[in-house]
Amino acid sequence: MTTLTHLECARCGARVDSSKPQNLCVCGGPLLARYDLNMVRESWNRDWIPNGPSSMWRYAPVLPVSRPGSIVSLGEGMTPLVHAGWLGRHVWIKDEAVNPTGSFKARGLSCAISMCLELGIRKVAIPSTGNAASAMAAYAAAAGLEAHAFLPRDVSQASYLECKAFGAEVTLVDGLVTECSRLVAERAPAEGWFDLGALNEPYRVEGKKTMGYEVAEQFRWELPDAIVYPAGGGAGLIGMWKAFEEMERIGWIRANKPKMIAVQAEGCQPVVRAFEQGREECEFWPDAFTIASGLRVPKPRGGFLILDVLRNSGGEALAVSDQELLDAGLELASKQGILAAPEGAACVAGLRKLFEGGRLDRDSKVVIFNTSAGLKHLEAYATRFPRSAASEQDKLGGLITPR
Repeated sequence: MTTLTHLECARCGARVDSSKPQNLCVCGGPLLARYDLNMVRESWNRDWIPNGPSSMWRYAPVLPVSRPGSIVSLGEGMTPLVHAGWLGRHVWIKDEAVNPTGSFKARGLSCAISMCLELGIRKVAIPSTGNAASAMAAYAAAAGLEAHAFLPRDVSQASYLECKAFGAEVTLVDGLVTECSRLVAERAPAEGWFDLGALNEPYRVEGKKTMGYEVAEQFRWELPDAIVYPAGGGAGLIGMWKAFEEMERIGWIRANKPKMIAVQAEGCQPVVRAFEQGREECEFWPDAFTIASGLRVPKPRGGFLILDVLRNSGGEALAVSDQELLDAGLELASKQGILAAPEGAACVAGLRKLFEGGRLDRDSKVVIFNTSAGLKHLEAYATRFPRSAASEQDKLGGLITPR
């Protein structure tokens, strides 16, 4: 199973014991899992991977779980790469919508809940804009753990209903995910909850990094030139870059890693502003608003890590408007048959801007991430297709013959 050796603080570099439940470093920095990559190089061959499970757990030696019986899996990972020739000759969409609970969050929560089970944690709580909460609730249900979800009051109906159906205790909060995070942090010690907020613990990133391993495997270990990714909390960008660094050290890929490109919404773009201004940290974005709820993160905890990834990869950050992302989402649906989440649609709009502005060569090999199913965000698309209850009732009445 795992080659995990310890946890390491991303800020101060402190080495932390991985055999005990851990949230943040004493300095307040996020903790990242570290592995014996020399052992991986000597004992594991990438040619063996197809013989493993058809899920993200095929990469078990570089995931943290030590006992197979601790793994809580619903079949997450191994999502399709769909060629999108209408966007560009060498453009693919990595469609994370086919994951359990309809989003990429299944990866991170499968890994985190598995580690909770392994470490003896029985109660979990999460602040979320929606998708992470529903994934936590599903995996906690499968593991038999008590789950608490803190969600903005305007969370999508789908995510709210999923959390309730999976048996989680739901608290609706007046405010953004930052307020949800504050409430979880305040109540967790007294309630005995383990905080599963993004980058508040070490293992959601580990599940997310499997997106990087999969892209490499699906392209036969030749990475794309660029990855375009919607950055709210940004754990996916951080995780994939971690995966590429691990694979380079193992000897599975060459040193030419992809440009990592973060897309945000104009109404909430702390990463874009910090990147453009050359800062090392993101500042809180006031009055954050976007129809893409997963991008409505005013200050990501791992902002400094996101900025490092963008700069170290030669990538960049850009923002699109809500109108642009909805237009792109509907075009993707009509031309590709994929109804993407607004966040994934934002990447389609972002790629167009990159091509049109000459910031990315049109012959580049590009992977766009659609992080969630559009069916989980119907409220966003409903703004384009309003219907009146009266007119629908009239149509329905014409189809029903009274008895």
